[in-house]
Amino acid sequence: MKFPWGNSRRFHSLADYYKQRYGSRIQKVSIDAGFTCPNRDGTKGKGGCTFCNNRGFNPSYCHEESSITDQIETGLRFLKNRYKRARIFVAYFQAYSNTYDKIEVLKDLYGQALAHPEISGLSIGTRPDCIDDEKLDYLSELNQEYIISVEYGVESCYEDTLLRINRGHTFADSVKAIETTAARKLHTGIHLIMGLPGETREQMLAQSHIISRLPIGSVKFHQLQIVKDTPMADEYLKSPGNFHFFEPEEYVDFIVRFLENLRPDIAIERFAGEVPPDYNLRKSWKGLRSDQMISLIEKELEQRNTWQGKNFKN
Repeated sequence: MKFPWGNSRRFHSLADYYKQRYGSRIQKVSIDAGFTCPNRDGTKGKGGCTFCNNRGFNPSYCHEESSITDQIETGLRFLKNRYKRARIFVAYFQAYSNTYDKIEVLKDLYGQALAHPEISGLSIGTRPDCIDDEKLDYLSELNQEYIISVEYGVESCYEDTLLRINRGHTFADSVKAIETTAARKLHTGIHLIMGLPGETREQMLAQSHIISRLPIGSVKFHQLQIVKDTPMADEYLKSPGNFHFFEPEEYVDFIVRFLENLRPDIAIERFAGEVPPDYNLRKSWKGLRSDQMISLIEKELEQRNTWQGKNFKN
């Protein structure tokens, strides 16, 4: 049986989308270009999002003190050894908010990455309140020659949650950024965290309907993890009863149900995240890796004879 995305896999993976469009796997080379965020530098707040410690998210080869070229070279050596079939590489501006500066600065930093002969484009992680028409117009120009994608940290569709985690922007900001980015034919991705404190399972599942109404091309899921040296870690240690963490079987069931209601053309970049052991305050899932979680999800989809978008309604 073939599904709307053109193969027999029961969900629409971003890897398959890239293979169909570009003929090869696309691998991201992470870069820390020294950006910050408006809720860290005092513009909107201090301390950042309560869950965030970027040292726990960046790859080991990614260091702000190294030049962009050096980070790319180190990353390429690592990725070529790990992903033997990767042929196309894009520079992933990952740490903090990578559009949060003047356009002249962005042009210089992005230009350094694109000048590398093995870099075919950019993947830019940022916040929805750190984008504007001038920056999007520039990215749209680059998109004529390079592979360009923008990934917004939406995290939650609920205003109460965004306030609680000190996100510093609203869901309305996310909607506006997504719509203006997609209108320029830029690949637009979002990031969601499942299990944020205060949200019920029903609320989390309902986000499948909410994001399906947005013009996004891809989504990246993370289950909630408690990262050391964050305000959320302090909150967890003081009041652990305020938190609910998915066990593997529960998360598989949750994701399957989420997928059933998700628009079928939205590509899935990731189902789960992994915090390095040194940064993970609360060990869970008994060492289960993200690729093993994918296998469990696919097995459950097969057993239930269900698939992404099965229950989706326009």
